Amino acid sequence: MERIFTLIICTYMRSKPLIKLLQSVKKQTIYPNEILIIDGSNNNETEAILNESFFKNLKYFKVDEINTGLTKQRNYGISLVQNTTDIICFLDDDTVLNTDYFEQLLNTYNIYPKALGVGGYIENETGFEFVGDAYQPKTDEFYFDGWKRKDSKRFILRKKFGLDSRCPPGFLPLFSHARSVSFLPPSNKVYEVELLMGGVSSFRKEVFKNHKFSTFFEGYGLYEDADFSLRVAKTGKLYLNTKAKVSHYHEESGRPNKYKYGKMVVKNGHYIWRTKNPEPTFKVKIKWHAITVLLIIIRFSNTFTASKKKETFSEALGRTVGWFKVLKTKK
Repeated sequence: MERIFTLIICTYMRSKPLIKLLQSVKKQTIYPNEILIIDGSNNNETEAILNESFFKNLKYFKVDEINTGLTKQRNYGISLVQNTTDIICFLDDDTVLNTDYFEQLLNTYNIYPKALGVGGYIENETGFEFVGDAYQPKTDEFYFDGWKRKDSKRFILRKKFGLDSRCPPGFLPLFSHARSVSFLPPSNKVYEVELLMGGVSSFRKEVFKNHKFSTFFEGYGLYEDADFSLRVAKTGKLYLNTKAKVSHYHEESGRPNKYKYGKMVVKNGHYIWRTKNPEPTFKVKIKWHAITVLLIIIRFSNTFTASKKKETFSEALGRTVGWFKVLKTKK
């Protein structure tokens, strides 16, 4: 089934990465019927570089300060989508697509006609190895669906203290602190999830009749995708197709400083937790706070080994301040 789809790219101070992304869009086996660039930059570099290039069906919009910020820019872009669009896709401006990304993504809606949203798969961040169904993972490994990968220090310690989750990747436990969809293996399978990464996601246009991206998530918008997909998942099915592959390059430009980022990790993480579980039990509350404190301690310990010690310490300090602010909410 041929679908009409719009691609929305929200960008901020990343003109060169944006062009790399658009060049990969240009090579797609299925090309977007509409591309909306929503630019919140405080200079004109993005507009200038786009004026020097040609990308079919592209429309550029520079937003004012009131509409700057990831969630605001996404909502702004959604309001501009053409009436004939069936699927709205979102991509981060520092991603690059495999040539059949859209073909695989959109085909998922044919396989699962009731899907409300489908996510793509970031292939350059996983480090998985196929080991088969009979493999017994070690304590420093994560194993899922016949694939293994090394676990980070935070998950190894969580296992030791009984703070790891039994939920599959892409599902949020009642105490939050989930394993994200990045823990799904490159199996070329489609997995049901309730969490999608916003920068490689798509949703049926009808979803936006009842849902918008929350402006609670200011500026950079950390975890805004988890909030949105959790709310949508309460009304229907979400999937991730590991055949729809993307590379993500995490451009430093446009990101908040590490202190602000650290505060956002805790404050926004707390908000996501309550989106999933608005009335947690005392035991669940203890578990959320225990993991949060453990991650703060790990981040402070990283100061001694990290190459960017000042930035690492700043993030740990931001997490600590964010946690104390959460404690004051008494929720």
